[in-house]
Amino acid sequence: MKGSFYGLRGKQLSLVLITIVCMSILVWAWEKNPLRTSFVRPQNIWLPRTSDIQTEAHLETAVRSQPPESSGKDESSIAEEVTIKDLNKGQFDVAPSMGSPWMTDVGANLTSRVEEKEELAKGIESVESKRNETAEVSFSVTESRGKEEHDSGVDNSKQEERIDFQVPPGSEHFNATLPGENNEKPPILEKNQAACNFAKGKWVVDDRRPLYSGFSCKRWLSGMWACRLTQRMNFDYEMLKWQPKDCQIEEFEGSKFLKRMQDKTLAFVGDSLGRQQFQSLMCMITGGKDRLDVLDVGREYGLVKAKGAIRPDGWVYRFPSTNTTVLYYWSASLCDLEPLNVTNPATEYAMHLDRPPAFLQRFIQRFDVLVLNTGHHWNRGKLNANRWIMYVGGARNTNKKIAEIARAKDFTIHSIVSWVNSQLPKYPHLKAFYRSISPRHFVNGDWNTGGSCDNEIAMSIGKEVLQDESSDVNAESAVRGTKVRLLDITAPSQVRDEGHISRFSIKGTRGVQDCLHWCLPGVPDTWNELLFAQI
Repeated sequence: MKGSFYGLRGKQLSLVLITIVCMSILVWAWEKNPLRTSFVRPQNIWLPRTSDIQTEAHLETAVRSQPPESSGKDESSIAEEVTIKDLNKGQFDVAPSMGSPWMTDVGANLTSRVEEKEELAKGIESVESKRNETAEVSFSVTESRGKEEHDSGVDNSKQEERIDFQVPPGSEHFNATLPGENNEKPPILEKNQAACNFAKGKWVVDDRRPLYSGFSCKRWLSGMWACRLTQRMNFDYEMLKWQPKDCQIEEFEGSKFLKRMQDKTLAFVGDSLGRQQFQSLMCMITGGKDRLDVLDVGREYGLVKAKGAIRPDGWVYRFPSTNTTVLYYWSASLCDLEPLNVTNPATEYAMHLDRPPAFLQRFIQRFDVLVLNTGHHWNRGKLNANRWIMYVGGARNTNKKIAEIARAKDFTIHSIVSWVNSQLPKYPHLKAFYRSISPRHFVNGDWNTGGSCDNEIAMSIGKEVLQDESSDVNAESAVRGTKVRLLDITAPSQVRDEGHISRFSIKGTRGVQDCLHWCLPGVPDTWNELLFAQI
């Protein structure tokens, strides 16, 4: 037993000694082995240390603060803001070489990385500028926040790798979407008004609306169009503002308008929708107040109420402080009407489709801004009731194609726009606009067959217009190739069915609904804002 015990104890001591020797050898080999890093961390992973992260943050700040360079496409400058992830793309996957110890000199490592990043930062602008020459960037106005940011996207599959555009202070901010939508960069409105499609955009709520009160604007606004004086209780339609998609329009101010139109005359020539636009503008200029200094100068233009007439053929008011004149002349068909028998009160009238109204021919040289419109009187019932007979070339029309109402209207619009365009070289101070048609919203019938427009909920049928072309094809075609500009209000007005007079009236009597004219304040105010932006 004793021999066995000492024999076992001797074996245990031998194992302990062998273990100690092996461990010593292993430790010695571990200290001397240059390949130990392969056992610590895979070669395709490199984790930045705290000092590296701080350096990266510093580099990111430096790159973002680089001065902007001109894009070459416009006068505004854009600073390209490159994220640190873009700078480090391809760098985070680099591991130390097989022969280098894991704990290399930290200062040398960081210095090398800083130099690499600086080189990348210097070259990034040239690289991205080449990319931007072929990239398409589309812009859309954001409504979620008052301050809009300007971003540019890249490939859809790598949306996290983006280049941010930072607009310099004082410029408008827009939110750039992914390339491929073929939208142009928003122009600077003051320098390039014509580049903006004012009819493309959306309606937004504006707490600063309305621009005047429907209660107080009694001198300029007809009571039948002042919906605040009727039984209507919902006035949400007064709080909407039109916001073009590709540009910003300046806020309308009466004093600013008068200054811009100093010693000038603005004339509306058209139907009752043109009269609504005229009354709207008078309320906007005066803020709905009864300005005693504003003069009625209708006699200068022969616009006085005739004996037995319900109203004169137009109105003219002048603001003496700036010598600004605003005029409206009623011409529902926008062509010249000539009585065939001046001695007969029931005479027929020659409706000269190719001749502008005599009033326009006589006074066009006195106008600085001219706004024309026609449309809703072009139906067989109106022509028969007014005893209008179509004439072309000074004689009764015999062309069956022109005799069709739609073709006759189109023929007239083209003829009058062409005539105005021919007058522009004679009067270089004149800016002429043709206003597109105002949409009707009759449902389940027409004005005399039970049609209605009872909706009172704003933007219930839509709030945004994305089409590039005008909804009034005839108007757009008429001004094409001329210097007469299109005041396009059709599509923006189309989504505002709740803004009509509808069933409401001052006396509250039931009867025919008006789904043609608009409540004021209301949609026609926007027409004048778009006009103001283009004057």
